Amino acid sequence: MLRKRNGLKLTAAAAGIAVLLSACGGNNGNNNASPSAASSAPSSGSAGATASSPASGSASASADLKPVELVWYLSESSVPADLPAVQDAVNKIAKEKINATVKLMVVGSGDYNQKMNTVIASGEKLDLMWTANWNFDYVQNQSKGAFLPLDDLLNQYAPDVVKSMPDYVWDATKIDGKIYAVPNYQTVINKEGFVIQKEYIDKYKLDTSTLKKFSDLGKLMETVKKGENAEYVYAMNRDGNFGNLARTYNLEVISGIAYINLNDPAKVVNIYETPELRDYYDTVRDWYQKGYINQDAATLKSKTDMQKAGKAIFGYDNVLKPGGEIEAKVKNGGKDMVYVPLTDAYTGTNTIITTMQAISANSENPERAMMFLNLVNTDKDLFNLLAFGIEGKHYTKNADGSIKLIPDSGYAMADWSLGNVFNGYTIEGKDPNVAELTKKSNEEAKPSPIMGFKFKTDPVSAEIANVNAVSSEYAPGLNTGTIAPDDNLAEFQAKLKEAGADKIIAEVQKQLDEWRAAQGK
Repeated sequence: MLRKRNGLKLTAAAAGIAVLLSACGGNNGNNNASPSAASSAPSSGSAGATASSPASGSASASADLKPVELVWYLSESSVPADLPAVQDAVNKIAKEKINATVKLMVVGSGDYNQKMNTVIASGEKLDLMWTANWNFDYVQNQSKGAFLPLDDLLNQYAPDVVKSMPDYVWDATKIDGKIYAVPNYQTVINKEGFVIQKEYIDKYKLDTSTLKKFSDLGKLMETVKKGENAEYVYAMNRDGNFGNLARTYNLEVISGIAYINLNDPAKVVNIYETPELRDYYDTVRDWYQKGYINQDAATLKSKTDMQKAGKAIFGYDNVLKPGGEIEAKVKNGGKDMVYVPLTDAYTGTNTIITTMQAISANSENPERAMMFLNLVNTDKDLFNLLAFGIEGKHYTKNADGSIKLIPDSGYAMADWSLGNVFNGYTIEGKDPNVAELTKKSNEEAKPSPIMGFKFKTDPVSAEIANVNAVSSEYAPGLNTGTIAPDDNLAEFQAKLKEAGADKIIAEVQKQLDEWRAAQGK
């Protein structure tokens, strides 16, 4: 709610700019790993699994394995009602190929971090878990000893998975030279730009070629708002949109408040003290005052309902991937969407470690867990079952091999949260060449100048917690234009300094300097 304090200031339950606060990972270099895994890096030349090894999933190999049950935790926007039926079908495949069954534990994304902390602390059975740099933080939880190092397991039980991704993808996952999670290989790029409903581009003959920077959208929104007499035209929640604008402003996030400007990638800056963020604040303040942004943005947790209702006429995203317009259409109530990119494809550590699968350091069956991950990433039938459900019940297959999702079927999962999406069916309406286009985009993307660097937060964990608390109070109002930066930004910056922002930036700079020296940069 809003209250007075040297001008308006917003208090909210969650932290401010999502990307600023969601990637505060850490690692103290302690591996706390089971002796069953070693530290050698995956190698495409490894002997790995052969036709007679358990990793191959052959009937004879399965018969040689004792039966086990694996517990796999996943984060999804919601828990599918038909999950038990899909789990039964998954287990028919897993039982036959590696003599294992899997208990699928799907948790809502908003509750996932807390749930996993509870699961790990309680010591309950856990084998596989989804992790990322924005929810249940990969680096931070590795530092707590939650994950098993996977290098030898990958070489022995999943050599095809190793070969399926470029070396730079594996390099980006390494912490102190070791791999602790298998990336769910998908688009690993950022490409930022506008997402606009085609209906209004056509109706008002909007010239999207005029969009060269974020603030340029104002003129187009003015036209549509007046023509439609709309309550709002740009849907926003309390996180705002700056989290999708790093490359647009020539920046890259390292962790939390720490960014680099790509013109000077050796120097760490506090994002809240940059002219780029101030420009964003001024822009959204102008839009909010003109009624382009929904007036409840600063207190809104999610804009999903507005999108489903087709009310998000304009938006901005940082992953304009090949074929993504179809997914955007589904998300936006069946409205055809148009991408207007403002940046080229870019890849960095934080674009790669956005979705991964880790094996619990306390798993009783780490070898079988890796065998299962190998299946998920190489067995197309299994992957498509997990991603889309049961044919005839949750989707139908077209003559051209594409699939049509059955509305309200009771099963929906994000393919990018599961495994290698290049094994997935093409959804009806998507370009059948989307997989090859995505791979090409991955290969041609401009790499980050600090690819592989990960900030270890332990030395400043208290300061990070304090900064997050301050941000949760001030940032939502600024993020959404609800509050004028002239009224609150200076006070916000002062509070961040009191909370330890300068100490955080100094620590990130120290670690980046050490990393660059070790890399010979």
